[in-house]
Amino acid sequence: MPALNVLTVNAHMGFNLLNRRFILPELREAIRGVSADMVFLQEVLGEHARHAQRHLNWPQGPQYEFLADSIWGQFAYGRNAVYPHGHHGNATLSKFPILSYENRDVSLHGHEERGLLHCVVEIPASKTALHTVCVHLGLRESHRRRQLGLLCEIVDREIPADAPLIVAGDFNDWRVRGHALMLRCGLHEAFEEAQGRVARTFPARWPVLPVDRIYLRNARAVAPRVLSSRPWSHLSDHAPLFAGVAL
Repeated sequence: MPALNVLTVNAHMGFNLLNRRFILPELREAIRGVSADMVFLQEVLGEHARHAQRHLNWPQGPQYEFLADSIWGQFAYGRNAVYPHGHHGNATLSKFPILSYENRDVSLHGHEERGLLHCVVEIPASKTALHTVCVHLGLRESHRRRQLGLLCEIVDREIPADAPLIVAGDFNDWRVRGHALMLRCGLHEAFEEAQGRVARTFPARWPVLPVDRIYLRNARAVAPRVLSSRPWSHLSDHAPLFAGVAL
């Protein structure tokens, strides 16, 4: 039986595929409906003064707190991109205690801001703390290669070899060229192990590119699936990934 269920989704800053409609309340209801114990979020807003003025239903606090609401009592946020009217980054929502977290800036100077949000989570049924990394990598292959190298360094140096580990998020690796590096770091991919290939998640309405991933170490995926039907197909430009994880 899975010890927990995980969901990873690019929140697209709370807007639909073409940025025409603010759909964060709908996204919250959809996330609530899948019974995830942990949610890995990318492109989630911490603050945006302009959007707050334009949209009457804009939340009072950060988007990740609005999404967590009363369901996920623990959350961590890693601010990646900062601009005059706000900031956005990665967030992890958890029903289990987050013992510590650290956001790692893996941006390359002069290019888009990216980060790795590393959390240490207490799972009551596990003797060893769970480590999680919420990932959002760059659009250029050369950037992703360097960022994956930094991710592997974190895994090797800072995460105990016997600790369960979940690395999930938006890898932007549609050519699957960075996948081999993750395997060499001792991780396996949930969908490849269960279905023979990594999942296709982009664009959300007609997923043809394998952009998002769930990698595991000292853990096993149970019934992973791509959430590509309604309402998910209209809530972001990425189709979310969902999986049970047995520790």
